[in-house]
Amino acid sequence: MNWIIPAVMSALFAGITSVLVKIGVKTTDSDVATAIRTIVVLIFSWIMVFIAGTQSEITQIDGKTWVFLILSGLATGASWLCCYKALQIGDVNKVTPVDKSSSVLVIILAAVFLGESLTLLQAAGVVLIAAGTFLMIAKKETAEPQKSSRGWFFYASLSAVFAALTSILGKIGINGVDSNLGTALRTGVVLVMAWLCAGVKDKLPLIKKINSKELVFILLSGVSTGASWLCYYRALKFGRAGAVASIDKLSIVFTVIFSRIAFGEKLSKKASAGLCALIAGTLMLMRNS
Repeated sequence: MNWIIPAVMSALFAGITSVLVKIGVKTTDSDVATAIRTIVVLIFSWIMVFIAGTQSEITQIDGKTWVFLILSGLATGASWLCCYKALQIGDVNKVTPVDKSSSVLVIILAAVFLGESLTLLQAAGVVLIAAGTFLMIAKKETAEPQKSSRGWFFYASLSAVFAALTSILGKIGINGVDSNLGTALRTGVVLVMAWLCAGVKDKLPLIKKINSKELVFILLSGVSTGASWLCYYRALKFGRAGAVASIDKLSIVFTVIFSRIAFGEKLSKKASAGLCALIAGTLMLMRNS
C-alpha cells in the first residue's frame, strides 16, 4: 500500500494545476502556455532524477520500454493541449469532471490490456461516475442566455481519452524503470510535441505578448504538474493502474475547492449531487484494487 500516499498527493497537485492553468490562459494562447509549462515540468523532472541518482539507468532501458515511454509522452502531450484549450473556453468545474472521467476508460483499458479484473462493485462505480459527470456539466437553469461555447466539451472529452491512454502506456513503459527517470524521459517527448504544435500553428510570436502575471501562473502550473506527475508515476509503479487512476481523479474535489476560492465558481444542487456521485463511484472503483 506504499502507493496510496503518492496517489493522493498526485490528486492534490493536479487539483491545484487546473486552477493555475485557468488563470494562466485567460488571454494567453493555450498551445503557447502548454509549450512553456512543459519546460518547467522537464526541468523539475530531471532535478528529481539526479536527486534520486538514477540517471545512469537510462542506458539499461530496452527498446520496448522506449516505445511505450514515447507513446505515453505523445498521449500526454495531446491530452494537455486539449485540456488547456477546454479550460480556456469553459468553466473549471465543468471541464474537470469530463477530463477526470478518464478513470472509467483506464479501468476498461486496464482490464483489456493489463488483465486487471473488474468487479460488480467497480462496474457500479463506472455508472456512478458517468451519471455524476452528466450532472456536473448540465446547464444551469437560469433565465439568462448561455453565452459559453460548447466547444470545451469536445476538447475535454479528447483530453480524457488521451489521459486514459497515457495511464496504460505509462504503466507498461515504467516496468523495470525508475519512476522519476521514466517521467523525465516522457516529459521530453511532450516538450518536443508541444513546441512543434505551437510552431506548426505559427503561434511562437505570441510568446512575446504573454502577460507577466499569466506567465507566473503558467510557470507555477508547470511546477505543480511536475509534482503531480512524479507522485502519480511513483504510485503507478507499485499500484494497479485502475486504482491509482481512480485516486488521482479525486483531484476534482480539490479543483472544486480551489476554483471556489479563486473564481467564486459555485456548484448548483444538481452539480453538487453529481460531485457526490463522482466521489462515490471513484471509491467503488478503488475497492479490491
